[in-house]
Amino acid sequence: MKISNEEIVKIIKDTAVIFGITLVAGLGLGFVYELTKEPIATQEAQAQADACNEVFKEINEAGVLESVETLTFNPIDVDASISDKLKAEGYDVAYVDSVYEAKKADGSLYGYVIGVTSTKGYGGNICFYMGVTTDNMLKGISILSISETPGLGMNAENVLVPQFRNKKLEEYKVVKTGAASSDEIDAITSATITSNAVTNGVNTGVRYYTILSEGGEN
Repeated sequence: MKISNEEIVKIIKDTAVIFGITLVAGLGLGFVYELTKEPIATQEAQAQADACNEVFKEINEAGVLESVETLTFNPIDVDASISDKLKAEGYDVAYVDSVYEAKKADGSLYGYVIGVTSTKGYGGNICFYMGVTTDNMLKGISILSISETPGLGMNAENVLVPQFRNKKLEEYKVVKTGAASSDEIDAITSATITSNAVTNGVNTGVRYYTILSEGGEN
């Protein structure tokens, strides 16, 4: 079938129009990206700092969480050799995916923020930060993402998180009859899987810190 000159011209014009629209759209997106890249990075950095600060807060006399130290957070690499040791020791239901040094205003080391992903939640992975100090205290945990059952496992923020605040570092276990010692964590009613997932994740972070603080040799 022969295409007329008029049709050829129309095809060329349409192609040029489409190309022009695509070019303008691409340039526009590139401009918007460059314009928003820095503010987005700043917001993300602030959100990360806030999450790190959260795990070191303490309850004041009014019952409100507040920061007791001015801290800065420096990301460091997750030590692969420590991760391998954890797996060899049976810590295989959670893993450490990020670590930050927490330093005071004078530059001295206050502790670490350890990012943990627990893989055995009822609804999938549970990710959280935990803050440990150089005097072997677990200052707190902060849940970053969780997809458990509403009204049950999703109560982890209200039921589990407070139980991990300002505790000495040790291996924790979940109980259903009420915590009677410092190493016991009260399970969420009808959500034992979630309770175990978070607790096992915390235990993984505790063990990681123990090895890290001893120079990676243990």
